[in-house]
Amino acid sequence: MTAPGTRSGTPAAADTDDDLDVEEALALVREPREPRQDATTTPTPHGGHAHGGHSAHRHRATPWPQARETAARAARSAVRSGARRAPVSVPLTGALGLTLAAPLDALTDLPSFDTSAMDGWAVAGPGPWDVREEGVLAGHAQPEPLTDGEAVRIATGARIPADTTAVLRSEHGRLDTQGRLHPTREVVHGQDIRPRGQECRSGDQLLPAGTLVTPAVLGLAAAAGYDTVTAVPRPRAEVLILGDELLTEGLPHDGLIRDALGPMLPPWLRALGAEVTAVRRLGDDAKALRKAITASTADLVVTTGGTASGPVDHIHPTLERIGAELLVDGVKVRPGHPMLLARTKENQHLVGLPGNPLAAVSGLLTLAEPLLRTLAAHPAPEPYTLPLAEATHGHPYDTRLIPVVLRGDTAVPLHYNGPAMLRGIAAADALAVVPPGGARPGTETELLDLPWAAAGIGVCFT
Repeated sequence: MTAPGTRSGTPAAADTDDDLDVEEALALVREPREPRQDATTTPTPHGGHAHGGHSAHRHRATPWPQARETAARAARSAVRSGARRAPVSVPLTGALGLTLAAPLDALTDLPSFDTSAMDGWAVAGPGPWDVREEGVLAGHAQPEPLTDGEAVRIATGARIPADTTAVLRSEHGRLDTQGRLHPTREVVHGQDIRPRGQECRSGDQLLPAGTLVTPAVLGLAAAAGYDTVTAVPRPRAEVLILGDELLTEGLPHDGLIRDALGPMLPPWLRALGAEVTAVRRLGDDAKALRKAITASTADLVVTTGGTASGPVDHIHPTLERIGAELLVDGVKVRPGHPMLLARTKENQHLVGLPGNPLAAVSGLLTLAEPLLRTLAAHPAPEPYTLPLAEATHGHPYDTRLIPVVLRGDTAVPLHYNGPAMLRGIAAADALAVVPPGGARPGTETELLDLPWAAAGIGVCFT
């Protein structure tokens, strides 16, 4: 078993060449743009009606690991060419999950004055001590200096009076009947005093550029005097829901079905670090699709359905009409093989997801995740493996992505894993990457964590 966060000695199913070093990502805005690179592809049967059917159209399918590489490489090219990727100043309240685009340098000493590390008494010289009537609280101005043989009540975080020898903890002192303070254990010079600059001095680098902003990073930034941080902006994504047969409420009826992707995709994209700027329902309208794509200013346009060659599958014809460059036209993965990736503008890409719900999830994790991660300058997750608890059927030639739950040191495959099903993925912790031909019980298998199951910082549904 290889735990999450560690790198297995066995090559993962996905090649790691698409992993973008954070330092490189942050420097991309200053580098010349690289020539465009297309995926090497081979002919394979194409399938996938706008919402789950099949057709005889043929396309050039890309192996699953290579498709993920291509998505990350496309994002690198967009970063090099896109002015919108310039670093931005973000208030602390909005910075969670972003990547620092500049080092976080201390704006003050921490602590900025000598403070008490404990509730107790500040004492001067050897005891016993006479105790002042008024104590010292956090947030108060500098107290009067102490003289030898004198003590004063002090709270955690309060300023230390000048000439203090040590802080005596509340539980380590007792008062006699005359009100004099006696230690109950040896007092060491400087004990329980946090000296000014103990954690850092003004100007010290606290965190380098490329650091993911976690709640702890926000706390450190605030303590160091920051109101805003300089960060890589969130990639902006727009979702286009296609299909005349989709209902937005109520029970399915008369050949109409409920739209599962409209409610699912925006929060999933947010969990992957994107800012979702719009969700548009276009039906099966080629003109509306073309207008929506050409008018979009998002970094990533995500469409649902319409990636095959049926009478209302408008994605390919529309991309051809607007002069888009197909980078991935089908992927050797099940479910989700009709997915696609296109460069629609110099700094904009489109991910076409199949209409079937689990196939769409496969497309998200295959193409949208590496693209969004790279645009946001997030490090690639370390690949990890677990043994499968039971045999798992594979496709003869393609990779399969199977929902699993993690139980101890094993991954247990879930049922209801057909391309149109969500019951399995709704209960899953991860997707197992099953190689062509399937896997026997105990086979070490690469896992793709789901954002919420991994408890990562990317879990941002609002």
